[in-house]
Amino acid sequence: MNTAPASTAPAPTWDDLVTAALLGTDRRTPPGTAPGRSAPAALLDAAAAETVRRRAGLRPGRAAPRPEPAPADPRPALPAPAARRLALLLADRPGGGAGRRGTAPDLMELLPQWLAAANAHGYAPPAEALPALLDAARGRTDLRPAALRFAGPRALWLAGLNPDWRFARRAAPGGDASLPRPEETGRIEKLWQEGLFAERVALLASLRSRVPDTARELLESTWPTERAEDRLMFLDSLRTGLGARDEPFLEEALADRSRNVRATAAELLSALPGSALAARMAVRAGACVAVDHTRDRPTLVVEAPHECDAAMERDGVSSKAPSGRGERSWWFGQLVEAAPLAAWPARLGGRTPEQIVALPVADDWLSELHGAWCRAAVRQRDAVWSRALLGPPSAPGAGGPGAVSLAERAKLLSTLPVGERAEWVAGFIAAHGLSEAFQLLGVCAVPWAAPLGRAVVDALNIARDAGSYPWSFSGVMGLAERCLDPSEASRLDALLAVPDEPEDASPGAGGYWAEAFQRLGTTLRLRAVMAQELRGVADPSGPWARTPHGRGEDDDGA
Repeated sequence: MNTAPASTAPAPTWDDLVTAALLGTDRRTPPGTAPGRSAPAALLDAAAAETVRRRAGLRPGRAAPRPEPAPADPRPALPAPAARRLALLLADRPGGGAGRRGTAPDLMELLPQWLAAANAHGYAPPAEALPALLDAARGRTDLRPAALRFAGPRALWLAGLNPDWRFARRAAPGGDASLPRPEETGRIEKLWQEGLFAERVALLASLRSRVPDTARELLESTWPTERAEDRLMFLDSLRTGLGARDEPFLEEALADRSRNVRATAAELLSALPGSALAARMAVRAGACVAVDHTRDRPTLVVEAPHECDAAMERDGVSSKAPSGRGERSWWFGQLVEAAPLAAWPARLGGRTPEQIVALPVADDWLSELHGAWCRAAVRQRDAVWSRALLGPPSAPGAGGPGAVSLAERAKLLSTLPVGERAEWVAGFIAAHGLSEAFQLLGVCAVPWAAPLGRAVVDALNIARDAGSYPWSFSGVMGLAERCLDPSEASRLDALLAVPDEPEDASPGAGGYWAEAFQRLGTTLRLRAVMAQELRGVADPSGPWARTPHGRGEDDDGA
């Protein structure tokens, strides 16, 4: 009896099957598969069998070591109502369209404020909220400082287990809790010598905020061996706690090989009015400005420098002017900006800053001179000069006595006390309305002081009654939702009705205004409830305590 010989064709490998699938069975058939119409089905059968074989033959990998337990968070737990609110805030997502917002508060915009308040109370988040917190911080860099501070040491531990959250370990390397204390000199030296760059930056910043001299001495110990880009970052940390003791080190940094390091050192020295660099700049700038008494009235005349010598460059003056800028005006502006403002009254006849700013300036040098004084006032945090350059809020247009722009005015306002700042901006809004006030509102403390809040609401009401285009004020309205004191909510009740539209009003403007005021009021009430929840005294009877988007049962939410 004859028997057929057993097939000796080798079984196809996975690579054979993949190649046949890519080329097609008309051009390539794997070993053991007959060509023809049945080849595609045979290929799939062989691939299925090979897949089972590969999976069955997979050896289990070595068990990974268990992660270390998460560190303890000693802060008090978040009150239960506040924890529920946090979950709602983190679950909210930006809307998919650019249409009407309706009357519901924008929870995404309230999250930064909630985090700041929770940090002020010193609470620890629920463990189950940490993944969503890290995801929110990953998506929004503006949230990271507050979110990571609130998330605490457990979030850093969790970030080590997920590469998507590695930013947390870079933003807060090791966390403040792991940084050595000022008295732990051995740990400080070890971390400074052996730590990663981000860890060294964090160490320097931590020490600088508590023991500035120790931080500077630590930097001096390795300064010659640091890379130029690292020296720049380290030097920038000296802005915190900057004082006269830093001057010798900064003077040495003026001779650094890196132009950026030299410029930063010069900027820091110019912020010290008593420094030797400030004195040198005062002499140079003073030689460029004088009072001319031969005219009908005393007038400031400017003679800008004709060259930028090596000594000026060493003191941080950039010799190359930007495109479209004259060299002499560029050098002049840098000299005046770096000169101490306290030197000008003696140089200009004993006049006060207000009197100096009021003097006319010859030959179109006014904007250059006053702009440099503005930058100097901001750098030196000189409130007296800032007031003089700002002038009264009722000054016409964007320019005050110093003929400064709105952007410069906003920077000058940042040097004034919080209350005075709010009062000045309220006066500006009363005189000029809201169209030019957005930048100024951005520098005011939150929540807005009562006079400022009233000025904003009154100006919005005036714009509504005038039939103004409502979307022109959407930026200010958004600021008001986040910054207006929640106690102002009751003042908005009278503005919720749809007003009669003037003939020249934008079509449908009244409805949009009523909707915007309703959203503003409901947002303010929600913020009040959030504050109560964080204090542990939430009001369960209010509609904002029980609905995900803060809408009452009778509110359609638009």
